[in-house]
Amino acid sequence: MATLTLQRGSRSQRPTLRSHLQVLSQRAGESTTLTAVIEAIGSATAIISEDVRRAALADVLGATGEVNVQGEQVQKLDNIANRELIDALRRNGGCAGYASEELEKPLIFDSDEEGYLVSSDPLDGSTNVDVNVSTGTIFAIWRGRDGHRAEEADFLQPGRALAAGGYVLYGPASIMVLAAYGGVHIYTLDPDSDDFLLTAESMKCPGKGSIYSVNEGYYNRWSDGVRAWNTHLKEENKAESRPYSQRYVGSLVADAHRTLLKGGIFAYPADSKSPEGKLRLMYEANPIGFVFETAGGAATTGRHPILEIEPKALHQRTPLIFGSAEDVATFLRLADG
Repeated sequence: MATLTLQRGSRSQRPTLRSHLQVLSQRAGESTTLTAVIEAIGSATAIISEDVRRAALADVLGATGEVNVQGEQVQKLDNIANRELIDALRRNGGCAGYASEELEKPLIFDSDEEGYLVSSDPLDGSTNVDVNVSTGTIFAIWRGRDGHRAEEADFLQPGRALAAGGYVLYGPASIMVLAAYGGVHIYTLDPDSDDFLLTAESMKCPGKGSIYSVNEGYYNRWSDGVRAWNTHLKEENKAESRPYSQRYVGSLVADAHRTLLKGGIFAYPADSKSPEGKLRLMYEANPIGFVFETAGGAATTGRHPILEIEPKALHQRTPLIFGSAEDVATFLRLADG
């Protein structure tokens, strides 16, 4: 059987996640504690990547029969991914507390005054594993407050306060997209070493794209403004490069990654069934919004920038629209009309 062979030295010439983060933290004059927390997430997601790849062989597909705090069926891999993150962050020492989609309340770890807070969707799109569609881990890292033992209220910070955020996409390759130290960088998991290696640095989202990502099955639930925006994208206008092409995976990390690289827009707007939105602010919208704003894109609820929302609850939901700055501006102009 033929196998792909990397050119000699191609691995060794690429910085590892650890070595690249050390350079970035030194440039920024930051402590190494944040770097250590990101490394712990990298270690956990390398294991989760293998768990996802072997899910069918290990008989861990499907639901557990439990329902999480969101009222959703818990998948077996949700629990596995959540446990891997907890174990890695607990061992790390720089993490003071961890909150996730799978936990009603945060876990508080013993930590020093530099402890960071991590919120996560451990396995976004987990129901897609059954049909072999890309899934991922979304994470947000916040600075602890006031040097005291962490508590739930400490997690309720706006996205502007994020120290780092990003996602790991489990697809043909497993990649980490990290917004930290003022830039967005991409690391690809080397399965031979289980190290994430730097494969793209200082990423920028295109200013305008030609792809839109939305679940049009909800068309009849949308406001007149959102319908007008949707119609606008499908109209013929060569001067404005319309119509746009539709691409919708239904796995937030997969749709986000395509949008980051190719440009365009992703929209999960409020509708008549979910007037407060569907996605979770603290561990989906904020880290994704942080990636896109750091990369020169935009993220909004349709009325307010995502990163400026003052959260009121750990599992708060929100509408989420993000992508190329020009495409998000078009949404805001038409959908609010």
